[in-house]
Amino acid sequence: MGSGEKIFKSVHSNRSNNVKSNSKQGIKDVPKGCLAIKVGSKEEEKHRFVVPVFYFNHPLFMQLLREAEEEYGFEQKGTITIPCHVEVFRYVQDMINRERSVNYHNNHHDHRHNHTHNHLVGCFRA
Repeated sequence: MGSGEKIFKSVHSNRSNNVKSNSKQGIKDVPKGCLAIKVGSKEEEKHRFVVPVFYFNHPLFMQLLREAEEEYGFEQKGTITIPCHVEVFRYVQDMINRERSVNYHNNHHDHRHNHTHNHLVGCFRA
């Protein structure tokens, strides 16, 4: 099990156990298939992002999770915090989204695939 999968399972477990008690923290505004994370370096204010769970298997995002593991360990309580500059995270997010968009566009014109694309519009907001 990779570090991204370990962190995802830990957060998903904590989220499932705390949904009722943490509604004031905005759990209800997180769409199904997404997770809220915090992003920010030590020098800057942390920003909240809601990202789709497929990010947790992407190599670029997994690198950010490894950095979070090095900084905070696996036992983070609450929201995952990614210790990088917000602009760096937005760049990584853009790269992941562009890659997914290209892959979707290429598959969309392939008539042999089944039409089970999971559109996550509105999942990205700060």
